[in-house]
Amino acid sequence: MSVWYTTREQVKAALDSVETARNNGQVDRAIAAATGTIEGRLHRRFYPWTGTRYFDWPNGQYARPWRLWLDQHELISVTSLSSGGVTIGASDYFLRPYSGPPYNRVEIDLDSSAVFGGGSTHQRDVTITGVWGYRDDESRAGTLAEALDASETAVDVTDSASIGVGSILRVDAERMIVTGKTMLDTGQNTGGALTASVADVSVTVATGSAYTVGETILIDGERMLIVDIAGNVLIVKRAWDGSVLASHSSGADIYAPRTLTVTRGALGTTAAAHDSATAVARHDPPPGIVRLATALALDDLLQQSSGYAREVGSGESQREASGRALRAVWDDAYTAYGRKARTRAV
Repeated sequence: MSVWYTTREQVKAALDSVETARNNGQVDRAIAAATGTIEGRLHRRFYPWTGTRYFDWPNGQYARPWRLWLDQHELISVTSLSSGGVTIGASDYFLRPYSGPPYNRVEIDLDSSAVFGGGSTHQRDVTITGVWGYRDDESRAGTLAEALDASETAVDVTDSASIGVGSILRVDAERMIVTGKTMLDTGQNTGGALTASVADVSVTVATGSAYTVGETILIDGERMLIVDIAGNVLIVKRAWDGSVLASHSSGADIYAPRTLTVTRGALGTTAAAHDSATAVARHDPPPGIVRLATALALDDLLQQSSGYAREVGSGESQREASGRALRAVWDDAYTAYGRKARTRAV
């Protein structure tokens, strides 16, 4: 699975599409296409990748000999830097611009003895190991609900409300890409019976703090959305996600989509063992990029359903959809995040 800038759940929520497997493949393809389009037109990648890149020196950049332009290989952080096989210490160089990340160049501190060059050949003279990309913003996303070895691809977590299919997660130093979500028994049961009424919205549990607002739970065959938590009472929306409203007896098992199918050791990291209760962090692409990716995927799906002849209005006011709103989203994203051309002078 490739990296996405929005999740399956975000797109389906915008479409008001119920959670079925029928259209997941179509949604996934639209998101993947949207991500590729964004990277191609904005000339940037908005996810972190850990690894080593090599640069020629001198490299025809027509720059000062103490400045290395990175061009499309933008940096978030540096683990090690060397030139001609000689390590350059962190105190002997600067990452620019000051407002970064992302950093688009490395400059030698002119008050140091460090230099670029000095190798037996100019090819691959400069070596940089670090985290590459636009930015590495993260949000807390619960903890592991089990210990993991280095090969497991079904990961149980304590909270799935903010995690979707397509999310990039970090556990310790390892990154994982979520490719699926399935239900997991939360270990709790209903503390009272529920009637088949949309007004019966209080689900009593043993420990309310084990749940999160925004999380979906499954009781028998009915899904419910947690909209509030009052102590050990979950306030829910009934018959969520196209499921059928039904009655439930006291003591019914409560499930939540907390088993994640993941790609281990993703984006240059190495799969490793992790202890239970280890914190899980979710990578957050820039908000404008998430908005654009979602908009592009929605437009693609709606155009597909109309045979790419979508129209709006009715009667004499009926006309082909212009895509004006989508162009505005594109313009906003390019202004805020597009990598602009520059003159390679000094």
